[in-house]
Amino acid sequence: MLGTFTYCNPTKLYFGEDALQNLPRELANYGKNIVLIYGGGSIKKNGIYDAVTKILADCGKNVAEIAGVMPNPTVDKLYEGIEIARAHNADLLLAVGGGSVCDYAKAVSVSVNCREDPWEKYYLRFEEPDCEVLPVGCVLTMVGTGSEMNAGSVITNPHTHQKIGHVFADEKIMPRFSILNPKYTLTLPHYQMVAGIYDIFNHICEQYFSGEDDNTSDYLSEGLMRSVIHASRIANQNPQDYEARSNLMWSATWALNTLVSRGKSTDWMVHMLGQAAGAYTDATHGMTLSAVSLPYYRHIMPYGLAKFKRFAVNVWDVEPTGKSDEDIAVQGLAAMEDWMRELGLVMKLSDLGATEEMLEGIAHGVLVMSGGYHVLDRKEILEILKESL
Repeated sequence: MLGTFTYCNPTKLYFGEDALQNLPRELANYGKNIVLIYGGGSIKKNGIYDAVTKILADCGKNVAEIAGVMPNPTVDKLYEGIEIARAHNADLLLAVGGGSVCDYAKAVSVSVNCREDPWEKYYLRFEEPDCEVLPVGCVLTMVGTGSEMNAGSVITNPHTHQKIGHVFADEKIMPRFSILNPKYTLTLPHYQMVAGIYDIFNHICEQYFSGEDDNTSDYLSEGLMRSVIHASRIANQNPQDYEARSNLMWSATWALNTLVSRGKSTDWMVHMLGQAAGAYTDATHGMTLSAVSLPYYRHIMPYGLAKFKRFAVNVWDVEPTGKSDEDIAVQGLAAMEDWMRELGLVMKLSDLGATEEMLEGIAHGVLVMSGGYHVLDRKEILEILKESL
């Protein structure tokens, strides 16, 4: 393990069927003015909204709401939320929902006291806040993003066809606390469940397919990937299996709470490709990743052959005896493809609404990262997108 790093993660997690009972003790740490943030209203159908608002009322909190946060939160919705939080003089932002709601809450938290346009400052110039940041708490209802224990936030600008994520450097932007009850995920539609599963898996891949040293983080990643594969197969057959859903929830948190990225470079090009496609299609995030993953990994495999061979053997149990490294690596990606199809993931961007006419614009919107095994040029990006179509 050759890298040098600092590791700090201050988010307190409450996990399990009774996790929401810990919300009052956390609310006691903040003032009276709470902004409750949630999405399209599913929490009102499944009872989570009533449970949370009762706790807020019992704790004597003065509550304002930001409702209707979309799966790909837009910059216009961000501006709306900033105004609501300012008018309410918010002491805490409480996000109740999936990763997009948590992402959105963090974007509001760094923007309420910002004197500049937050889109320009945070998502185009990638600057850090130089203002007071509002604290965020999360009650998670969908797994995948890991947003409940990191400082990342993704916002879409539909006017410019840009979907951009900013991982803030300061740990104070991480949620102060997150409440994780796996039962809250049991009512998700199958499509959303498997999209979240692939988001988890690809987060790990993005941090795994880089570097050549003997790195503890890679061993941790392999264990997490095997757990996700095992639990996903159970949940795919029986979405009500609590144990499988709880393992997926816990794996999602550890996949992107910065632990497995310590001491190494990371790739993130699948996310850059997927987010650029998502800016044009407004498609579910995990499905944009599944659509572009295999064409990208097959393209870069020759540049990181040793790691792809290791991936095949240690994650997919490919038997290495009597085969070339390339054959082993190819078999590993084939096993990954079989698993993706078994889950019912989207394998083509065209199935998400992307057209050939969009590809130039999508390619133009891809941010090129340099941490993986090969730095793509614009021609290669377009080739991968065409293969993904």
